[in-house]
Amino acid sequence: FFSPGFQVAPETKAVMKWLRSIPFVLSASLHGGELVVTYPYDYSRHPMEEKMFSPTPDEKVFKMLAKAYADAHPVISDKSELRCGGNFVKRGGIINGAEWYSFTGGMADFNYLHTNCFEVTVEVGCEKFPLEEELFTIWHENKGALLNYMEMVHRGIKGIVSDKFGNPIKNARISVRGIQHDVTTGN
Repeated sequence: FFSPGFQVAPETKAVMKWLRSIPFVLSASLHGGELVVTYPYDYSRHPMEEKMFSPTPDEKVFKMLAKAYADAHPVISDKSELRCGGNFVKRGGIINGAEWYSFTGGMADFNYLHTNCFEVTVEVGCEKFPLEEELFTIWHENKGALLNYMEMVHRGIKGIVSDKFGNPIKNARISVRGIQHDVTTGN
């Protein structure tokens, strides 16, 4: 997952441990500097290739999740190309992370590969480091999209895997035919 010599920061290790201890199913990482929603994989299957489409087995789900955010964001969904992020307009404001640019050690890839959590990365605004007076506007541009994204947690199959006596089975492997990515049950 990490390239040789890659140092994992203590706070990243703490989040990784937390993610493994609680069965999260959906998350988003908020960044600045662009207007786009990216989804895994962020690291190309061919590390020497830049901007190479690198889908997960759950590509359709990730596209649906990314679109749920992008379509509800008033600026990302704006069709104007005369703004930052204009190069993502024809893509509907979303892109596979590795197709935009490949990097190793991203949390979205970690979550997908090592937990049950599906994560997208949201570039919330044009400025990498927005000024304090811009934060209120950025919050209002993203509030509805965040709520719409959070509602996506109710999509899909939900339930309890239990034995013949009705006792929940911890760490039961759940497979979906045609998708080569299993998930496991929580506590």
